[in-house]
Order: sequence, then structure tokens, then C-alpha cells
Amino acid sequence: MHSIKDKRGYIIDMDGVIYHGNRLLDGAKEFVQWLHDHDKQFLFLTNSSERSPRELQEKLERMGLYVTEDHFYTSALATASFLASQKPNGSAYVIGEPGLVKALYDVGFTMNDVNPDYVVVGETRSYNYNHMEKAVQLVSKGALLIGTNPDLTGPTETGIAPACRALIAPIELATFRKAYFVGKPNPLMMRQAQKRLGTDVSSTVIIGDRMDTDIIAGIESEIETVLVLSGVSNEHTPNLFPYRPDHILNGVGSIPL
Repeated sequence: MHSIKDKRGYIIDMDGVIYHGNRLLDGAKEFVQWLHDHDKQFLFLTNSSERSPRELQEKLERMGLYVTEDHFYTSALATASFLASQKPNGSAYVIGEPGLVKALYDVGFTMNDVNPDYVVVGETRSYNYNHMEKAVQLVSKGALLIGTNPDLTGPTETGIAPACRALIAPIELATFRKAYFVGKPNPLMMRQAQKRLGTDVSSTVIIGDRMDTDIIAGIESEIETVLVLSGVSNEHTPNLFPYRPDHILNGVGSIPL
């Protein structure tokens, strides 16, 4: 196993790794500067579907990190890419934020609340009973149910909030249908990320704060894994899972040292 510093490609989770809410984490700025200085290939990979790459780029810029848009890959982009490959120029009823809607428009999908090919659910704060009822009706009539990611919860500055899998669960229960989830740990998203990086498995590492998404995604894609303890995990968390990360670090600031 090579040193983390020797890798060519870095797949990096964002929330809990680079920032927490609107607060930059210790060592993140130095780590990103090190990636630039050493001409590393890197991609910020997030299961969040709310923001577009441009919005994520602007968020990091506000925190003092300067990274171009092409360094971001979201579950919204992965979902759009998957659906475009399944049904080119299809249509969807979307429960989600503008980042998800834009990703679908960009691959040629149209929005449709009458007879869509898909019902697509991502994180959104505007979720309500009317959305749920409409989705149940459309799925019952034959629309296929897609979730941008399988996260049950997500971190906020005040605690945890229900995430995509929690929002989609009532639709699954009411229709007796199972959703297909595109985001991590689905190896599909990992392979799409690796293609964007242009690196092979042996020269790539994934860095994340969650055992159940980031670390298992790396293991199932045969990519070396780094668990950082700056997000939802602590030193005892790996003991709760039947698999282990290759490395455990306090934060990304440890990597360039």
C-alpha cells in the first residue's frame, strides 16, 4: 500500500471533510493548496444534490478556497448522467432543489408532472405532503422511482436532518416500490468520478467521514480509503462496521505532513 501522499487521484467528500456547514475545517485550506502545488488530480464528490458545481465553487471561494467548477461532482450530476443513459431525452417529476433540476435539464430531460418516465427525489427543505401525494400517484401509474443518494440523515450546524432516503421512504411504503439510489456508495457514481479524474484504481484514494457511504464506496470500487474524524465519525465508529478503512486520520490537514 503506497503512502497517501504518493497517489495521483483524490476523490474527496465535502461536508465533514472540507467544511461543516459554513465553517471551513482545520487543515482544509492547506490540503487544497497542497493538491494544487503538487499537480494532483482531485474531485470533490458529494452526495448532496441541492447545489450545482458553480454554487459549490462559490461556497468554497467565500471560505477562501479557490477551485474551478470542473473539480466538483454531485449526486445530482451522477443521477442525470445515469437517467440520460437509461432513457435519452426522458422526463421527470422532481422533488428537489435547483441543482438537481438543472442537472436534468442539462442532459436533455424535461420536467413533467402528468406522465413522467421517472420520479426523482433529492434533498429539499420545501418537501411537503402535496409533493409526496403527487409522487405516489405518478409512481403508482408507472413512473420509476429514483433517489439521488441513500443517505438517511445529513449533518447541519445544529445537529442532523432527514436526507434523501428518509424523504423517499413514504413514497416507497405507499406504492410498494423500491427506489434506485445513484449516489455513494453506488459504485456507478465512483466509476463516473474516476473517469472524470482520469486515474486508475491503484493510483486513486477516496477521503470521507462516513463509513456507510465514503468508505464502503471505496472498498466496493477497490479504491484505497481514508476515514477522517472531522465529521460524523470518531475513533470508535469503525468498530461498529464489518469492514475497515485503510487509513484513519484526524483530518485532511494530516495528509500533506
